[in-house]
Amino acid sequence: MAVEEGIDDYTQDETVDLKGNPVCRSKGGGWTACSFVVVYEVFERMAYYGISTNLILYLTKKLHQGTVKSANNVTNWVGTIWMTPILGGYIADAHLGRYWTFVIASVIYISGMSLLTLSVSLPALRPPPCHQANVEDCKEDFTLRLAVFFGALYTLAIGTGGTKPNISTIGADQFDDFHPKEKAHKLSFFNWWMFSIFFGSLFANTVLVYIQDNVGWTIGYGLPTLGLMISVLIFLAGTPFYRHRVPAGSPFTRMAKVIVAAIRKWNVPLPGNPKELYELDLEEYAIKGKFRIDSTPTLRFLNKAAVKTGSTDPWKLCSVTRVEETKQMLRMIPIMVATFVPSTMLAQINTLFVKQGTPLDRNMGSFKIPPASLVAFVTISMLICVVLYDRFFVPIMQKLTKNPRGITLLQRMGIGLVIHIIIMITASLIERHRLNVAREHGLVESGGQVPLTIFILLPQFVLMGTADAFLEVAKTEFFYDQAPESMKSLGTSYTFTSLGIGNFLSSFVLSTVSHITRKHGHEGWILNNLNKSHLDYYYAFFAILNFLNFIFFLVVIKFYVYKAEVSDSMHVLTEELKGMRLKASTQEESKR
Repeated sequence: MAVEEGIDDYTQDETVDLKGNPVCRSKGGGWTACSFVVVYEVFERMAYYGISTNLILYLTKKLHQGTVKSANNVTNWVGTIWMTPILGGYIADAHLGRYWTFVIASVIYISGMSLLTLSVSLPALRPPPCHQANVEDCKEDFTLRLAVFFGALYTLAIGTGGTKPNISTIGADQFDDFHPKEKAHKLSFFNWWMFSIFFGSLFANTVLVYIQDNVGWTIGYGLPTLGLMISVLIFLAGTPFYRHRVPAGSPFTRMAKVIVAAIRKWNVPLPGNPKELYELDLEEYAIKGKFRIDSTPTLRFLNKAAVKTGSTDPWKLCSVTRVEETKQMLRMIPIMVATFVPSTMLAQINTLFVKQGTPLDRNMGSFKIPPASLVAFVTISMLICVVLYDRFFVPIMQKLTKNPRGITLLQRMGIGLVIHIIIMITASLIERHRLNVAREHGLVESGGQVPLTIFILLPQFVLMGTADAFLEVAKTEFFYDQAPESMKSLGTSYTFTSLGIGNFLSSFVLSTVSHITRKHGHEGWILNNLNKSHLDYYYAFFAILNFLNFIFFLVVIKFYVYKAEVSDSMHVLTEELKGMRLKASTQEESKR
């Protein structure tokens, strides 16, 4: 009875308030709590993109760095931003919980943003001005000022390591997987989550970028810092409404125990009946509001960790549920690998795509368009596509496929991968046209402005937003949805890991291609003078890379097995427990 009452009144996913008391569904969570989280994300995205979108132009114009070096500095920093969430997810899952990890990391984040604003504002910390006609001929600043600037950037990166993997997970935690209505709401949460991200970035890519280019970097960086402070205050204001998940211990340790136990029992045969494997009693799962996972035939070797040999050492014996959780995290790794290449494509948005706009005609009457403003069209395209997808595409596909999501998450990701191929083919053709016009007007050596509007780059930016609506939204939801309940933060960090590795891969590919194409007396594909460069070849290379990656993705998903849905797990568990109790009482009566 206690379990059945709990289903009606309390959430069944180990969520509590800050004092550790179980959360009553009517008093916490749901869209009320999520509203604070979503609004936070709007302001925080304004802050982050207010720095990242135009960073390559600050590095070239103010710090006098070349095209390859500045692009790599951006992608290395962004790569770090996306990799640190692995540590943040671990701390949240194993020790502090998501809420307190987020709050502490926010303080570090704000400190980095504040120091960054000071570094572009105080005369003693600003780089010296350069009056050369070509700013790239200026001497690069190697003093303490550079150390302060990059120190601030990487302090900021450490802070985001604790906020990024936990804020979206905190939002998703406000919906109970064991309550059908709330689980249905969660299906739309990630779409609107991405909507909030790109709505915030839209402001950064238009207003903040214009301020940085035309008013000054002090205000241009000061406003994002203020926006971040406001976003944290908004998040804290929602504290009384949040459901907080109890830390479940280190997911890395739990996975390691399964792997070590399986290796130790390498020669132990598996029983013919999976029911003979070690598993905890149903009562234990019911008390903790968890669900039990049955043994699956995939990755059979790991099942040996649950074979009973007489030892109860957790490094020699693990429950079937723990084995299946480990399997699930390992099964997602090939999918994550398949997202590395498209993440590398995303890195081009704030680097080469923006840099491409500098030698084009950016005038609209008396108004001069900042090159980084075109990134806003990624946002606009993304916003439109997410709304159309959620409101029109999904209902239509639900009728055809009977799938609550319309199409599977992997199918949605696959569509995004195909669009990435189209993007790089389009970018290559547009760049080839730009270079032809530069040659026709004798602008190759001078690197002068090409008589083409900057809007010729619009297709590649719009298509990138369309790809995001499919791939990035599905990827975020996939790694959260498919991760075991006790490893959601770690699962979410898979998304960020793919973005981080994609950015580091971008740095590696750019440096390698630049080096190889300069051999044997050739000038190279990527130069400071874009009119002498061959970005068209570089983008064509990426199109081929995307095609090969898509083939790899098709092979990987052929063998992927989705995690079982858990929306009715508590109902099933309750029925099983009632059956066990009835059987036990019957046996007692027969004994009497």
